[in-house]
Amino acid sequence: MRVARDDTVMIISGDDRGKTGKVLKVFPDTNRVIVEGINFIKRHTKPRSRMQPGGMVEKEAPVHISNVMVVCPRCGEGTSPKRTKLAEGRTVRVCSKCNEIIGKT
Repeated sequence: MRVARDDTVMIISGDDRGKTGKVLKVFPDTNRVIVEGINFIKRHTKPRSRMQPGGMVEKEAPVHISNVMVVCPRCGEGTSPKRTKLAEGRTVRVCSKCNEIIGKT
């Protein structure tokens, strides 16, 4: 997948278009990601005990991976990362605009 956990992504379509956030969780089988502070939904919960009261809970819902774009840490723009092989043999994601390595080094 082109998006990994802890990446900073920008939403490119939908109600939250233009907002950025950190990826909290990736679901590769359904091609969805949960982004921090994006796509809030409300869930009505029943009280389970005195310590866990009922009410309306707001939480982030998954967003399809086609609606997000990775933000390059160097140039700060949304980009579609390329995969490049380094001299030592490992494959890394690289910004298609400034050729900076994205993610863990």
